[in-house]
Amino acid sequence: MRVASFDIVFQEIPGEVTLALNLSGCPCHCHGCHSPHLWEDTGEVLDESLLAELTGQYKGLITCVAFMGGDQAPEEVAHWAAYVKNPQSSILNLQSPLKTAWYSGRMKMPGTDSPFDYVKIGPYVEALGGLKSEKTNQRLYKRVEDKWEDITSSFWKKSL
Repeated sequence: MRVASFDIVFQEIPGEVTLALNLSGCPCHCHGCHSPHLWEDTGEVLDESLLAELTGQYKGLITCVAFMGGDQAPEEVAHWAAYVKNPQSSILNLQSPLKTAWYSGRMKMPGTDSPFDYVKIGPYVEALGGLKSEKTNQRLYKRVEDKWEDITSSFWKKSL
């Protein structure tokens, strides 16, 4: 699994300052995809050292790490999310635990025993739009205790 790029984002996960890791090698190839460059297997190998470097660089600023993609190896995405959340991962040297998110182009939800606090599922369908569209087929879920709560509507602007 490789990280093609990363960014600090404020809109992907409501209420979180998120380190978004854009994972390459996407097998979904959605028509109208805004990131077709992520279809290729490029970038830096995701490992403990890279996670330590990135979380350390933004220590105290970020509240969440989002894995954007990784559909070719969902078990590996879950492994790295668990690593981020594990207080024994001393290499990360975090002051407070980070939340984790996964943006998947598939329709399969992980179980509530997964290490994710948030999961976005669904392929991008150009005619339906992304999460900001009320017509979207994509859904963002937040773990609330032992169930997933659909919070997709938090992206929709309410008119007065």
